[in-house]
Amino acid sequence: MNAPIAYPHETAPAPGVAVPVAPGIEWLCMPLPFALNHINLWLLADGDGYAAVDTGFALDPVKQAWQSALAGRRREFAEHGSAPAPVGDSAMSPRASTGGRRLTRCIVTHCHPDHLGLAAWLEQETGAGLWIAQGEYLAAHMMVEQIAGYRISVMVDFFRSHGLDEARIDALVARGNGYKRGVPEIPATYRRLFDDQLLKVGDHEWRTIVGHGHAPEHMSLYCAELGVLISGDMLLPRISTNISVMASTPYSDPLGLFLDSIDKFRALPEDTLVLPSHGRPFRGLHARVEQLHAHHAERCEVLLAACKDQPRSAAELIAVLFNREIPDPHQTMFAMGEAIAHLNYLEHAGKLKRIEENGLVRYIR
Repeated sequence: MNAPIAYPHETAPAPGVAVPVAPGIEWLCMPLPFALNHINLWLLADGDGYAAVDTGFALDPVKQAWQSALAGRRREFAEHGSAPAPVGDSAMSPRASTGGRRLTRCIVTHCHPDHLGLAAWLEQETGAGLWIAQGEYLAAHMMVEQIAGYRISVMVDFFRSHGLDEARIDALVARGNGYKRGVPEIPATYRRLFDDQLLKVGDHEWRTIVGHGHAPEHMSLYCAELGVLISGDMLLPRISTNISVMASTPYSDPLGLFLDSIDKFRALPEDTLVLPSHGRPFRGLHARVEQLHAHHAERCEVLLAACKDQPRSAAELIAVLFNREIPDPHQTMFAMGEAIAHLNYLEHAGKLKRIEENGLVRYIR
């Protein structure tokens, strides 16, 4: 029987306050402008500075929280007489970064705005370059520049073909390129990360674990010596990661890819400390993998029941899948993508049949 999920920390730190969670690892919690109102970032001791894992959404309060975190580290070291004097007036100059030393690099798990958003700003302010998988780097450019199947017009046509009504289509169009608001700029160069790569950070080696379904090449990091997994969005303690079909790959099975990907974590020790992007650090990753499989299986059964007697579109099934109202265009985008992902998964499994008639996609058991 799997060990139950346990939380070593009762509360999350305030924005801009770094809290130690393991030897050489500190936790930063940054605000988000969504219902999901925070993201966790991680600072890893790296020689004479720190490597950041993820960067936060491009908002002034997040920049201010970064400045507070880094200035707080300078004060802490200055009180012990060990911090070099800052260079220049910038609170974020390379010599004036974490611990009175430099921010060495930004390792980004994937391309979503809350993870990549401030990579360019941090590089400009501190000299910390971007380390990321190629699939994530290229997808970010596609979304920022609105290229090919990543254009908003393609997305709304895709959702329209899955039954979304014109009022919600208009709201998505009016929302515009929300991705670019969160990622206004992408670094011009990057260090490419590969799956199963050993990454030396300070005194420790971290092994990269690529996962699919949530993002093209989501990069989690595992340190066997410390017994720590930085899971990004692939393994969250209390909510299920958004798994969406993209307009550019309308027949794909991201849910199947996601479930296969999280099964990789079963090979890690059960008492591994998991550092997720949302929610508190936890132990019990085997139990959490089982919970996520069970959650998606239950949701699939609900959809199968709803499609038993007549073909249904993804838009019709949003309320069935989520059992609540979807209040805004941002959440409508995720809800539609996730509904289609579950329906495609069931089609790939041979449990639903896709019907395409008169420009409308529906599914029946």
